[in-house]
Amino acid sequence: MRWLLILLLSATIARAEGERAGDFDYYVLALSWSPTWCAIEGRERGSPQCDADHGWVLHGLWPQYEDGWPSYCRTMHRPATRSETGAMVDIMGSSGSAWHQWKKHGVCSGLSAPDFFALSRLAYDQVNRPDVFRKLSKPVKLPARVVEEAFLQANPDWAADMLTITCRDARIQEARLCLTRDMKPRVCGADVRRDCTMQDALFDPIN
Repeated sequence: MRWLLILLLSATIARAEGERAGDFDYYVLALSWSPTWCAIEGRERGSPQCDADHGWVLHGLWPQYEDGWPSYCRTMHRPATRSETGAMVDIMGSSGSAWHQWKKHGVCSGLSAPDFFALSRLAYDQVNRPDVFRKLSKPVKLPARVVEEAFLQANPDWAADMLTITCRDARIQEARLCLTRDMKPRVCGADVRRDCTMQDALFDPIN
């Protein structure tokens, strides 16, 4: 029984990292509210992201299984270059973030680094990010569903089960949209549909 348990755990660990690049079902586009990340950890790290006027930044475009996700996949493509990650700063906040996203998630897309970053930018640009949040002048507390409703109103082709809003440390953290491999909104898998249910999540304004 003990050996069976070890084998099962080993199989789970093997699936968790190092999968074959390009073997996935759909994408999750994660948009992070920059003031939240900066308040929780970014300023402590001295991240240049927190010195700029960022709102919703691209956290990542993540290949996803219907249940679970691949990471650190085996790929035949070369690593992303500094110029390629640097070119993503305007929507990702820092070149370090772009590098990390390529290394952990981008390699699983099966695309080269330039093609993955181009696809990530396309996905980011096709989202209408609600203007109302950029107009805040002071911190507010609100139900997480208000953020979801704002995104759905700004993107009328979306449905509620295609989007999830996450919280961290009692703050609004991210908006995550599920996309097909050809960048069309689709229903999220059950493991992604975990909306924050807070009624008084903190939402900081842009600096």
